[in-house]
Amino acid sequence: MKQSSQYVAEGKSWVVDLDLEKYFDTVNHDRLMHRLSLDIKDKRVLKLIRRYLQVGLLQDGVVQSREKGTPQGGPLSPLLSNLVLDEFDKELEKRGHAFCRYADDCNLYVSSQKAGQRQGSLVINNQMH
Repeated sequence: MKQSSQYVAEGKSWVVDLDLEKYFDTVNHDRLMHRLSLDIKDKRVLKLIRRYLQVGLLQDGVVQSREKGTPQGGPLSPLLSNLVLDEFDKELEKRGHAFCRYADDCNLYVSSQKAGQRQGSLVINNQMH
């Protein structure tokens, strides 16, 4: 909230809402585990996270195995998504964008509607007041 308020105070009062559609359903387990292994050296922790990712889904009374995605609503999913989406953040920073992101929710702050429309296929949801 503090960062978004700062962007608005700087005159970036138009918000482009980036929709990372079905993000939690599509996380690649192997890619995520590789990213985690760069910082986590304890194999037990990595094994526990892998098991968390692969926990089955109950659908129509039958447990379905999970080969991608993260359990939504769990306390670990937003943290894991922030690690995976760190590359996305770095790309936005490299391009000089003013943005705030938490898990799969991301807002880009721009100074005008025209600037927002220049962001390609992104849709401007509303103007902040």
